[in-house]
This record gives sequence, structure tokens and C-alpha cells, in this order.
Amino acid sequence: MARYAMIMAGGSGTRLWPMSRAAMPKQLVPFINGRSLLELAGERIAGLVPAERRLVCAADAYRNQVLAAVPGLEPRNFLGEPIGRDTLNAVGFTAAVLAARDADAVFCVLTADHVITPQATFEACMQTGFALIEADPSRFATFAIAPNHPSTAYGYIEFGDPVPGFAPAVRCKRFVEKPNIKRAQEFMTSGRFGWNSGMFVLHAGTVLRAIERFCPANHAGIMRIRDAAATGGNVSHAVAAVYQHLPKVSVDVALMEPASVDASLSVATVPMPVDWKDVGSWPSWGSTLPADEAGNRGSCHAVHLDSTNIIVASDDPEHLVATIGLDHVVIVRTKDATLVCRADMAEQVKDLVARLPSPLR
Repeated sequence: MARYAMIMAGGSGTRLWPMSRAAMPKQLVPFINGRSLLELAGERIAGLVPAERRLVCAADAYRNQVLAAVPGLEPRNFLGEPIGRDTLNAVGFTAAVLAARDADAVFCVLTADHVITPQATFEACMQTGFALIEADPSRFATFAIAPNHPSTAYGYIEFGDPVPGFAPAVRCKRFVEKPNIKRAQEFMTSGRFGWNSGMFVLHAGTVLRAIERFCPANHAGIMRIRDAAATGGNVSHAVAAVYQHLPKVSVDVALMEPASVDASLSVATVPMPVDWKDVGSWPSWGSTLPADEAGNRGSCHAVHLDSTNIIVASDDPEHLVATIGLDHVVIVRTKDATLVCRADMAEQVKDLVARLPSPLR
């Protein structure tokens, strides 16, 4: 079986406005020590599979930017979506293309949302995930992050019995989507749950069969893409014809949840003991930076007087941002827009963006 890797780089990143815009979404913004999340994801898979087996699935409008951000990415390995239809269809699109090229393709699914260290631990866990699928192609492999607080923003995976011969992998008993705070506290205290990382290792043929079984409304369109790829047809035309009609659904809800309780399938989970940051909001972006003695973080010139836990970002590192007497505030400055908000309300930035005129989105 040949190993492949796919990075999902979709999403608009509206919670990271005003740096993340329609023309330059968060995965392409160079705001992680001067590099983009997509660049980091491309480097993350470099040691896992050869360059010719690395794919990126993203909006077709960003084709040139993505190819520039991931060195060695072959144009045929850019999977352009004409419209975002959630993660099941991105995974199904990838499985369709790979199954047409290689009947025994096994691929890992990563996202351009994460900052993960150390690299060696990440790679070791991925190697275990690949080995799990190579030993049993009917499996799905997932990866769990040890919770460091009772988050209600992530899904959880409940751990079952060990998978013999593949330590530290365990069987996945169930997925729980974004629990309330009481349940999240119980999950964390029990030690039997991990955060669902959104990363997987899958056999392309198994994915297509599972979509047929659990999501028949998506299956026909995805198979049209597979058939076009297998016969040398125009894959882009097939994608354009079917994509807007595919029901929007996440891969977790559509495949992982039913597979985890289905007797004919199995889901294995590899605990991943890494420093994992899902950069989806300004507070999570701030967590990638060192803090001063007052908890202030930033990527530009800032001076604070009696201010604590301030997050500051600017597209001009020489621009001075000064604060007095503030606490838990986010300040983001760009050449044409400035955001100031309470850190505990940062999730509502996406609601603010919806009220803006389109040139500023």
C-alpha cells in the first residue's frame, strides 16, 4: 500500500478578521512567526510521504497561492473546490482521486489550522496511524489530544480497549460533539477522553464504501469525480457539475460517529502527546506567542501601562500599539481596519464580519 497525505485548507477564517479576508484567508496569512498555517502544515507532512504523494484540498480560487505556499506541490495534487461543502466532501473528493490512481491508497488527513510540536512525536503517531490501516484497511484511524482544560469548543473521543500490537492505540468507543461545560469537566476528570484532533488516516476505497453506506446522497456525486479521474476525463468539470449539490456535513458526523458503533467497522484512536494549538480565533493565535510578566502577547511594537492579558497583532511590525489599564482585550490593526474586542467575546468576530460591507470582509 502506498502512503499519501492531504491537507484540508478550506474555511474562511472569519474569526481572525481583519487579517483573514476573503482574498487572503487565515491559512495563507503569514502571522505565525512570519509564516502561514499552510506553510507549517506543508512542512509537517514533508517527512511522512514523498512530494509527489502530497495533496491539498482548498478553494479553487486560491490555487496559485496554495501552490506557492507548499513547495513541491504538484498542480495535479491541488484539489480545487468551487464551493466549500464541509469536510466529508473534501475527504470524499480526495478518496475519489486517489482511488482512481491507486486502488490501495492510504492517506492521512491533516488541516491547515494547527500548530503542532514536537515534530518527531507527531510523525511517530502518524506512523502508527498508517500501520493501523495497512494492517486492516477497513479501519479508520483518529488522533486524540490530551485536554488541558474542559473545552466546549472541541469534540471528544472516548477511549476503549488497547489495539493489540499497536500501542498506544486504543479502540474508539464513541465520539461526543462539543459537550456543555459540565460534561466537558467530567470527561477531562475521567481521563478516558481526548479532544478530537480532526486528523485521520484512511484507506481510499474504504472511505468511498462508507460514504455509499452512510451518506448515499453524497456518494453518487463523489463517484462521478472518481470516474472522471479513472478514465482520464476532466476532473475539474466533474467537480464543478456535482459539488454544489453535495449535502454539507462533517466527516466526524457522517463517518466517524456511525463507524465507531458499527460492528462491521472499527475506529482506532492514537493518543498524540503533543503541544497542539487549533488556531481558529485571536486568543488561540495569541497562545502561539510568548507572554510578558503581565500576560501580554503580540507580534508588533506594543507598550502597556497597567494592562494585563492583552493580545496585539498588526500587519506593520513597526506600528506602535499602546494601552493603559486594560485587561483581556484583543487589538488587531491592519492598513484599512482595526479590531478591538474583549477576549472572551472573540468568537463573535465572525458575527461582526457578517455586518461588514463586502470590500472589508
